[in-house]
Amino acid sequence: MSCPCRGKLKLLVATVTFVILITWLYLFVGNLENSRSLLLSPCLDEQSERYLEHNILDARVREVEEENRQLRLQISQSQGSNQDGNYGNQQWAASADTGADDGENTAEERGNHTDCVKQPMVEKCELLHVACVCAGHNASRDVVTLVKSILFHRKNPLHFHFITDAVAHEILSSLFQSWMVPSVQVSFYDADELKSEVAWIPNKHYSGIYGLMKLTLTKALPSDLTKVIVLDTDITFATDIAELWTIFRKFTDKQAIGLVENQSDWYLGNLWKNHKPWPALGRGFNTGVILLLLERLRRIGWEQMWRLTAEQELMSMLSTSLADQDIFNAVIKQNPVLVHQLPCFWNVQLSDHTRSEQCYTEVSDLKVIHWNSPKKLRVKNKHVEFFRNLYLTFLEYDGNLLRRELFGCPSQPSTESIKLQGALEELDEDDQCYDFRREKITMHRVHLYFLQYEYTETQGGADVTLVAQLSMDRLQMLEAICKHWEGPISLALYMSDAEAQQFLRYAQASEVLKSRKNVGYHVVYKEGQFYPVNLLRNIALRNANTPYVFLADVDFLPMYDLYDYLRKSIIQLDMAHTKKALIVPAFETLRYRLSFPKSKAELLSMLDMGTLYTFRYHVWTKGHAPTDYAKWRTATTPYKVEWESDFEPYVVVRRDCPEYDQRFVGFGWNKVSHIMELDAQEYDLVVLPNAFVIHMPHAPSFDISKFRSSSGYRNCLQTLKDEFHQDLSRKYGSAALKYLTAERNM
Repeated sequence: MSCPCRGKLKLLVATVTFVILITWLYLFVGNLENSRSLLLSPCLDEQSERYLEHNILDARVREVEEENRQLRLQISQSQGSNQDGNYGNQQWAASADTGADDGENTAEERGNHTDCVKQPMVEKCELLHVACVCAGHNASRDVVTLVKSILFHRKNPLHFHFITDAVAHEILSSLFQSWMVPSVQVSFYDADELKSEVAWIPNKHYSGIYGLMKLTLTKALPSDLTKVIVLDTDITFATDIAELWTIFRKFTDKQAIGLVENQSDWYLGNLWKNHKPWPALGRGFNTGVILLLLERLRRIGWEQMWRLTAEQELMSMLSTSLADQDIFNAVIKQNPVLVHQLPCFWNVQLSDHTRSEQCYTEVSDLKVIHWNSPKKLRVKNKHVEFFRNLYLTFLEYDGNLLRRELFGCPSQPSTESIKLQGALEELDEDDQCYDFRREKITMHRVHLYFLQYEYTETQGGADVTLVAQLSMDRLQMLEAICKHWEGPISLALYMSDAEAQQFLRYAQASEVLKSRKNVGYHVVYKEGQFYPVNLLRNIALRNANTPYVFLADVDFLPMYDLYDYLRKSIIQLDMAHTKKALIVPAFETLRYRLSFPKSKAELLSMLDMGTLYTFRYHVWTKGHAPTDYAKWRTATTPYKVEWESDFEPYVVVRRDCPEYDQRFVGFGWNKVSHIMELDAQEYDLVVLPNAFVIHMPHAPSFDISKFRSSSGYRNCLQTLKDEFHQDLSRKYGSAALKYLTAERNM
């Protein structure tokens, strides 16, 4: 019985072997007959002949695997169609990776398919260019979230090109300079210089004139820049932007603009009776995400092309409704060969009544989310909670974590980076005060004018800004200060990214804060273990826009009408031509609810009754003793006082006064050192007789608790004080000896 079985087995093996050989030969010859010989493929132009056979087999294996993948894809799509007919629409579920043999693919997708072995996405260190138009305070805040989402996923160096107004330029240049993200370049272009290019176009869209400026990018951007990704500020990336950059390779020799089809019915003209949109190809295209081949557009005369089209259409349309998008679509309607249609997951448009839900079946399908409704996060969408959470993730993400190097991609360090590295190398990690010294040179991210800010210069040249700093635990003081001080305010807020968003919501919900546009909020993002109090003061001081500043703390309430009183005093005391520091006497209450005195007479009465006290009389008398409160009670004219050790009053000075010494962080000597330097520069210390501020009670700060509990903290503070004295002596010579003598006599 065994012999016949062996014979059958041998016959079976021989048959299978023969079938395999015949099949391989058939496939190979078939490839030749279909003019798809791998020997002739452009993919192998640079391959060595000795690897030819290996590559033939490898390519065939990949082809079979791709066919299997397409089969699985068709099956899953068929199942999806049975469950929800929307997801079976290939026009809306298009994928750049879909194979050419899929009968349901669009012609555009089949044209993009290649039988070549898949190439790498981008070169490892290829520089990717991204452009945005950004104007005003709100857009400057929005673009940060966009940038975070790009930086989170990116693996390539980036060059951001911002077309900005003066406000956005000031905000973003400061932000990126302090952010110091490796392998990121930033360039700015003045939007005011481009206004004349588009100002003649009436635009009803809420974006205003800036919503038309993407039309001018061929002129605005450098002439040697050949291609760029253009993004709206309300975009969030859910993938590496390099994936989008690779689509440039799929453009035909005539295509110059990459766009996603519009996902609303706007351009179909059926939204309401007599709705007449601008002309568009089919559903039209959305310009929230654009791939521009700048070199090709310049060559075909893009500027003249869009101008002529706009002039022609405006004769009947009278104005644009969707800004640059209307004009892009009108041009494409006349020149459809220009457009390369991107798969719709590259611009999932979350406005009301869109077909965005048909762009994805799984989370992994999402690439770019576009909040293109005026409602923004309040837009109606079945999955809006998911999209909102994704957006909030980047909104509140710690931007410090994005300061990561791109390994293998060397970048030219900025001047700030070089200085910081040099300062770090000079530090001794064995120094017991290393943490204090490290904090002094820490580069904090700074977002100036976090909220809308408007300031109109007053006549007389004696305007004064209240300057202060705070953290989240003092936020409740803002409304009260705004009620007591009607003049301009410059505040530095020390917060995390998440806390900054909490503050934003608080400010937008407050009727008091919303009504004040002359308050500059400058967010300094948290980093390190100490509260950088003097850095915060300096940032608030630098960004005051008046010739004089009132250097205060946020837990003090000014007397009513102090703003007007100070402006009058500035003129009367001729501060424009003399070096004076006007002292505003400080008092305090231990009561959380206080009937605030409306005059000096009421304050003196409350002092006598024990409702108020001179500031820190029971714990730090010398801090304000030189103010001479006894004399102040009866004074009717300003009087001069002399500097004494540890004096730290609240003063009004010219804005060009010395800055605070940033070596002092946390608690201790942060104001004392500043008053000492004012005295060293021969400022006259003058007490105002009818001015006062009152300190409101609050829980002790974390830093004062550390000072009280840690001997190491106190020892390091003493070391910093000694070094400050030495620096003062070197700077001011013998005039500074009195400070060292006073310190030793204590």
